[in-house]
Amino acid sequence: MKKISNDIYLKWFKDMSFWRKFEDKCRSLYLKQKIRGFLHLYNGQEAIPAGLVQAMDLKKDKMITAYRCHILPIAMGVNPKKIMAELFGKNTGTSCGMGGSMHIFSKKYRFYGGHGIVGGQIPIGAGIAFADKYFFRDAVTLTLMGDGAVNQGSLHETFNMAMIWKLPVVFICENNKYAMGTSVKRSSNIEEIYKIGLAYKMPSFCVDGMDPIKIYEHASNAIEKARKGKGPTFLDLRTYRYRGHSMSDSESYRSKKEINEFKSRDPILLIKKYILDNKLVSEKILNEFKDEINKKIEECVNFAEMSNYPNEEKLYSVVYYKKNSTFLEKKNI
Repeated sequence: MKKISNDIYLKWFKDMSFWRKFEDKCRSLYLKQKIRGFLHLYNGQEAIPAGLVQAMDLKKDKMITAYRCHILPIAMGVNPKKIMAELFGKNTGTSCGMGGSMHIFSKKYRFYGGHGIVGGQIPIGAGIAFADKYFFRDAVTLTLMGDGAVNQGSLHETFNMAMIWKLPVVFICENNKYAMGTSVKRSSNIEEIYKIGLAYKMPSFCVDGMDPIKIYEHASNAIEKARKGKGPTFLDLRTYRYRGHSMSDSESYRSKKEINEFKSRDPILLIKKYILDNKLVSEKILNEFKDEINKKIEECVNFAEMSNYPNEEKLYSVVYYKKNSTFLEKKNI
């Protein structure tokens, strides 16, 4: 396991601050109707991509997740301009503007979505891992899901097969306490979600999802184990989202007091405290990062604004393939 250097702490602070600002900007653009459809924001959960990506080998490892999926691909290397363009429905987006907020995808950076069906990505993640094992590729797939997905039958079937075949996969629950507006306590007979994995004799752990260090440590161990052919691990990351489930969420199911309690453990503030306590840089330097971040965000918005919408023909070269089409045979898809 690599030691977390001072440079990584500074990178985490800059990255997480950018991710938070990116989502805040998306919310503002949604209210202005520049972004339409569904929008699920990641505010509060930034420690997860920070810790996971540090544990991964980004040259070969893969990731798949549900529909709260703007920040994870950025963490893996996808240009945030392309993410913003996708949210605008523009041709320069990650899926040529046809996937939108819930279907971010990048083959180049091994990010396989962005899936709108609750739990639908879980067996697909195991399938990707199966392919890697079958073709002797030294890769591990991180398969993420929300707490609302763990009672889907697809998870249990997948856990069983993944253990039988010792697949190189790490299952990760981004447990933000609420499946849309229903708490884990009300929706599951097993409140300690990590215990679900134990039923399949899968190594399973409850992890502080607001601390990137702890996420990094557990993810590193799980990835190393999977890479050695010893099978999957299940991580229950206890995190919290500061915004509603989506932009249409009135948040009537939780109190402002509860939200503020979790904000007191904000992962960005945790890293900032470490930086200042250890005098890595001054607070003035950290504040100067804000100008750099704001400029980068505006570049993303300007790129999306200036990009064109896809033309009608694009629909048939990206979404639907018909072998005998003269038009499509000229396209490299």
